[in-house]
Amino acid sequence: MRRHEFEPGKFVVGLVLLGGCLAYLAAARGSVHFPSYVLLPALGIGFCVAGVASALALLVRRRRARNGDPAGPLDHGGR
Repeated sequence: MRRHEFEPGKFVVGLVLLGGCLAYLAAARGSVHFPSYVLLPALGIGFCVAGVASALALLVRRRRARNGDPAGPLDHGGR
């Protein structure tokens, strides 16, 4: 099976959405009380962080390709 590249933006978005779900589940259970209007800005900030992570990953990949290492860390000698 061919390995895929790590995409940190998608990872961060997944963590942000999982955190939002856990916050709402905790509020529904009654163990934590938070105002519902707090979650939307928190999700927006998390999505901005994911965008920055994706942009940085793209810059690293472009620099690696420009320096003559197009395969990157996933090259296993043709396997």
